[in-house]
Amino acid sequence: MRKLSRLICITLLLSLTAVSPFNQALADNDKLTMMWWNVENLFDTVDDPLTRDSEFTPEGKKRWTEKKLLLKCMRISHIVKVAALKTGGYPGILAFAEVENLNVFKKLLSFLPDNSYKTAYHASNDPRGIDIALAYDAEKIRLLRTLSYRVNLRERNTRDITLYSFTADNCPFFLLVNHWPSRSLDQAWSEPFRLQAAQTAKTIIDSLRKISTDADIVVMGDFNDDPGDKSIQEILHATTERDAFSRKSIGKLFNFWTKSREKGSCYFRSRWFQFDQVMVSSGLFDDRGLSVPEDAFSCFHIRHMEKGSNRRPYATYKGPKYLGGYSDHFPLLFQAEVHKP
Repeated sequence: MRKLSRLICITLLLSLTAVSPFNQALADNDKLTMMWWNVENLFDTVDDPLTRDSEFTPEGKKRWTEKKLLLKCMRISHIVKVAALKTGGYPGILAFAEVENLNVFKKLLSFLPDNSYKTAYHASNDPRGIDIALAYDAEKIRLLRTLSYRVNLRERNTRDITLYSFTADNCPFFLLVNHWPSRSLDQAWSEPFRLQAAQTAKTIIDSLRKISTDADIVVMGDFNDDPGDKSIQEILHATTERDAFSRKSIGKLFNFWTKSREKGSCYFRSRWFQFDQVMVSSGLFDDRGLSVPEDAFSCFHIRHMEKGSNRRPYATYKGPKYLGGYSDHFPLLFQAEVHKP
């Protein structure tokens, strides 16, 4: 307990050094930053009888307490602040996976001083009760509509895929957030679940393209598949080959992992994975609405978030053992330029 209190004090000091006047209105051709992060089990400490969350209680297997939740919120918010110093302001959109409920998400946001975030939280039917929580800067962008889609899996529930319709300086764009079924038990056994999730996402994207062939669509999430896997390449038709995308972009998505030198965003079973991804439609490669600069994408981390000689993500837990880290995933930053009409 004394060690945990010391960690909280150190994290608070780090966090305070990152505070700065973040909120800035969008200027001509300014950048809109989005942060995706699987924050690894951001649970409150209360047992919800409708979900399987009992391990994240003070009496549960994880011995999850208010002090541990406090440290987790401080760590995550610190990284948001550090990212803000890099990009010039809080991200316009935060999309965090593995958040238990709106209350604990708002608790996290309360650690970000002087923010202008509004929440758009959709509770899906995940057995453990974890969702994708989204916040957007109401001073920069406006939320027009939210639609959520169930991934139909036989005898198995998973997270919904949610579509957000936004506008930034009268430039409309769509954001599709995903957290596809995990590779639990075996990759081959679980792959059909992710293929079904991919097909659901593809149907949503196709419907948007029918409305406008050059719609600005951003697809992000934890896909539990790599960019070269069947669900991403063959169903979503997402490519990391910039030249191939330039030659034939209709019906395809561009996957930004080709633009990164990072090995991956998460590290399991002694290898790196690129499960967290950002993909965009061809509409972001013109000079209207949102567009992508050369430095649009990064897998963001600082030394405090790294662990071991391989600099893997400093996780909160390793199995039942409490480590006190940030998350078992690194966050992604995506910046788009906004061209006023």
